[in-house]
Amino acid sequence: MARIKKRKEYKKKFDYTPKWLKKKKLRHQSKYLSGPRIFPDPITGREKATDLIDEAFLAYNAARIKESCRLYVEKMLKPKVCVGMSLAGALTPAGLGKSAIVPLINAGFVDWIVSTGANLYHDLHFALNLNLHVGSCHVDDAELRKNYIVRIYDILLSYPDCMVETDKAVRGILSNEEFQKEMGTAEFHYLLGKYAAQAEERNGIKGASMLAAAFRAEVPIYTSAPGDSGLGMHLAENALRDFGTRLIPSIDVNETAAIVYAAKKAKGKSAVVLIGGGSPKNFMLQTEPHIQEILHIPDVGHDYFLQITDARPDTGGLSGATPHEAVSWGKIDPDRLPDAVVCYLDATVALPLLTHYALAKKKKRPLKRLYAKRDKLVKELKKRYWQENE
Repeated sequence: MARIKKRKEYKKKFDYTPKWLKKKKLRHQSKYLSGPRIFPDPITGREKATDLIDEAFLAYNAARIKESCRLYVEKMLKPKVCVGMSLAGALTPAGLGKSAIVPLINAGFVDWIVSTGANLYHDLHFALNLNLHVGSCHVDDAELRKNYIVRIYDILLSYPDCMVETDKAVRGILSNEEFQKEMGTAEFHYLLGKYAAQAEERNGIKGASMLAAAFRAEVPIYTSAPGDSGLGMHLAENALRDFGTRLIPSIDVNETAAIVYAAKKAKGKSAVVLIGGGSPKNFMLQTEPHIQEILHIPDVGHDYFLQITDARPDTGGLSGATPHEAVSWGKIDPDRLPDAVVCYLDATVALPLLTHYALAKKKKRPLKRLYAKRDKLVKELKKRYWQENE
């Protein structure tokens, strides 16, 4: 009995706080523990997607997609922010052009685009009402080849019924007189978008094609590597037939820089939404080094940075390069790093969530229609260039 009594007294007196911790003055705990408590309500199945993101996406990349959604809606989509979006990876074959990018264009949530040519080539399948099918990655590719079926991971499409039909349409379109000249890729894609819009109307499927939506909204679309796609191969064939289409990269470099410069000059802000990485990411970000380093026009970098990627930063590739690294190049304003988010997530998951959140939370913005303003914007950039370099 004495031992039990002693044990009870010992428990009462014993303080589980270590002595060394008592001596510490924890002055800065509140600075780090000011975030909301992690104590979510149980998921019922009746939640809206926006509420699920806000209330249950609390940590790791779930938290990053929530930060991405809020950054996009609360800051990037303000009236005086110019939003550029880069697109890398096979997004349009997976249906993301029709399901996500077209609605964002129509809502005024994307003002200019840099895309791989492959995304634009495959976008034409949708304008032409050609079929891509949900398939499997666990198939015999040699057997697919024998049956003239093309595979993009788990997407399957017929070579004769989809690819060849698209090639026939592109060959006919690029034979038209309006393509027989020198131009930048924005003009090239705008003209292509006109025919994509006409194809949509013939097929009664308006809203299927990113190129068509960009044509109607006058959202300029650039390609950083115009030779690296089915469209580039068609241009190469045309060169063999002595056609006159010539895409001039310097036009694109100056036009994209002029778009960013104009946003800053008007006391607005520049935002970049990077879906994937690769050449489109760099082409979009290099607008600031072109302004600062090459043209000698003072500036501090893009204001808002949002990237969805599966690329690691430690391999040294541009796809995984962080916004902190971009600061050293002048691509991102160092004072705006809190407004820079990288979400390490598959774009096929993140982009539909981002699109849904934005359309649910934000009213449509007036279209900036930058395509029609390109020449004027370049003239303003040129004028400032000569002021700084005389």
